[in-house]
Amino acid sequence: MLQFASATGLIRAILIILLIYYALKVLSRLFAPLLIKFVAKKAEERFGSQFDNFQKQNEPQRKEGEVTIEKVPNTKSSNKNVGDYIDYEEID
Repeated sequence: MLQFASATGLIRAILIILLIYYALKVLSRLFAPLLIKFVAKKAEERFGSQFDNFQKQNEPQRKEGEVTIEKVPNTKSSNKNVGDYIDYEEID
């Protein structure tokens, strides 16, 4: 047997949906900054720990007060054979 929805039931359902929508909207404005702050803090901790681990891995053991100077090799190289120069002339 089929049952039909009444007009009051339809209006009541629409009002409940709107009430839930606006309640979520207000709550998200209140709690979104806290949630974003929490996520950013966790990401900062994770990236910081990864950076610290990377620094400790790549840093050789040195005695306190020891000074070392590391020079970066000169990697500038130019290719003189890049092609022919073509002089263009404007035509009016």
